[in-house]
Amino acid sequence: MIICSNCEHTNIAGAMFCSECGAQLGTGDSLTTQNIATAQVKEALGKRSAVAVPLPPTTVNNWATLHLLDTGQVLPLSERNEFTLGRISEGQPIMPDVDLSPYQAYASGVSRLHAVIKREADRIMLMDLGSSNGTYINGKRMNPNSEQALGNGDVIALGKLKIQILLKSV
Repeated sequence: MIICSNCEHTNIAGAMFCSECGAQLGTGDSLTTQNIATAQVKEALGKRSAVAVPLPPTTVNNWATLHLLDTGQVLPLSERNEFTLGRISEGQPIMPDVDLSPYQAYASGVSRLHAVIKREADRIMLMDLGSSNGTYINGKRMNPNSEQALGNGDVIALGKLKIQILLKSV
């Protein structure tokens, strides 16, 4: 068993992240990075010079992406016009559409159901759902339960978790 240094939750052996708060467990010394030379990859592919890998459908038709500034992770939004942003918590009956738990959401003050981002015709709107630690657009705090338009490159903060909005040109 591994005990989380952030919330002191007991996790199963071998877990990399806390199942309660999402914090990284241990020091990561057990993870190793390996260098793979291009020649080794070509050899493994049967000496084919190039392999076309199709992009997942969620990245091809996305109308916006959420660029998490602390980790560099990019989360595409596609297929639907509305997404709730938040974090999953044990025993929570309603789940957010975009779970930010793996990105230190609990430690950053992200509420379980923090905000909604939606596409309305030619506008992208954001609404804070009455979160505990607030939602900010370019450093300015939003009023709860009121919508505000987003522009390409705007930085939103859900609590302390900063996300840049990248909108697809139409």
